[in-house]
Amino acid sequence: MLSKRERLIGIVTVLIVVALVGDRFILTPAVNRLGDLKDRKQALLAEINEAQNLFERRRLMEKRWRQLLGDGLKDESQAESRLLHAVDDWAQQTRFTLTSVKPERLLTVKSGLKEMTFTIAGTGSLEATGEFLWQVETAALAVRIKDIQLGSANEIGNNMSLQLLLSALYVGDQSGDSGGKDDQEG
Repeated sequence: MLSKRERLIGIVTVLIVVALVGDRFILTPAVNRLGDLKDRKQALLAEINEAQNLFERRRLMEKRWRQLLGDGLKDESQAESRLLHAVDDWAQQTRFTLTSVKPERLLTVKSGLKEMTFTIAGTGSLEATGEFLWQVETAALAVRIKDIQLGSANEIGNNMSLQLLLSALYVGDQSGDSGGKDDQEG
């Protein structure tokens, strides 16, 4: 027969062994699983957030695309006229003197879009030249600067000369015909 003290030690020992076994096989795996589930939840929430941002960006880009189409970028003559007027407006707004604006007839088919380029030359103060370039870069039209040459028009450096190769996109006819001009893959 076991004494009361030995029974108490035996019960405490069994309880400790049961607690250790329970911790090892039940509690620790459950806590680990809970942590994994929390991590997975955070990853899924991040994916949902990313998907929502993508949908929002698509909505904004579709709106921007419709605006570009509505702004006269539907055919070559409208796109050319609109860009020539815009360049003239930018020059007047910034007090930049245009010396030459030459549309180039290099058309490139790119995913249903066509590209035309313009060589633009002019002079102005450093401030006017910078403002003119800012107008080009922040234009609502589908234009970008492909090449730029900037130089000082005088010894002091306060009068600048600028030559740009400006590219404009427009939606051409879907047949891929460029009016007898050579299409280039871009």
